[in-house]
Amino acid sequence: MTGAKFLRIAAHRIAILCFIAFSLFPLFWLLKVSVTPNELLFSEGIRLWPSRITLDHFRFVLAHSEFPRFFTNSLIVSGLTAIMATILAALMGYALSRFRFRGRLWLAGALLITQMFPIVMLVAPIFKLLSPLGLTNSLTGLVIVYTAFNVPFASFLMQGFFDGIPNDLEQAAMIDGASRFTAFRQIILPLALPGIAATLGFIFTAAWSEMLFALMLISGNENATFPVGLLGFVSKFSVDYGQMMAAGVLALIPACLFFLLIQRYLVQGMTAGAVKG
Repeated sequence: MTGAKFLRIAAHRIAILCFIAFSLFPLFWLLKVSVTPNELLFSEGIRLWPSRITLDHFRFVLAHSEFPRFFTNSLIVSGLTAIMATILAALMGYALSRFRFRGRLWLAGALLITQMFPIVMLVAPIFKLLSPLGLTNSLTGLVIVYTAFNVPFASFLMQGFFDGIPNDLEQAAMIDGASRFTAFRQIILPLALPGIAATLGFIFTAAWSEMLFALMLISGNENATFPVGLLGFVSKFSVDYGQMMAAGVLALIPACLFFLLIQRYLVQGMTAGAVKG
């Protein structure tokens, strides 16, 4: 190996390590603050690791706060949203990919336009729409709103994955006697699993971290999700950083476990189409 090539490879790896360290540093700081005793948070200055660690923040959050309820509410809302929006997006993406019908481009354009409005503009109209239906301050209302907002973008994601699956496979199954739905269920869906997993992960993460709608549509702690619940650690005159960071660390667990479960499909989904001509 020549010296120039060695230096190029070393610089490349150093750049990757710097990028990884830069990306993970906020998570490291979140963990560091969550195990730092309150009396050391500001007295030790800037240290990479506290001189003494404690798990009191985690004990308080789990045993003496309403965080478990917020956590469960977020899990229900995010899980149902991910499932419902992925099913609708798969059907919509398949229709956009396979069928050529009048108004198809208008429909695609309408889906795209829904992504151009700032969400804050839509909060009041949606509240007025859901209020007569009794869907404010309810998890059902949140699931409906999150599903409606995630389906358009997820449909484009799914359309891209369906476009990458040769139409000949489906046609061959239909020539052999399968109906279009059977060909879709038995041939197309298994091949689209990486795309479905990637879409599922995207929607789950979006719903898990969403705060604006949860803050405006939910009025009490009973149905609050964890992003809203984190505000409970902020009082008028102080902020309990240790407990807030501990709750943040606990909130990362479901998302991390979810991505570990779908990692294989997610990598395939992210690289799908990379070698297309």
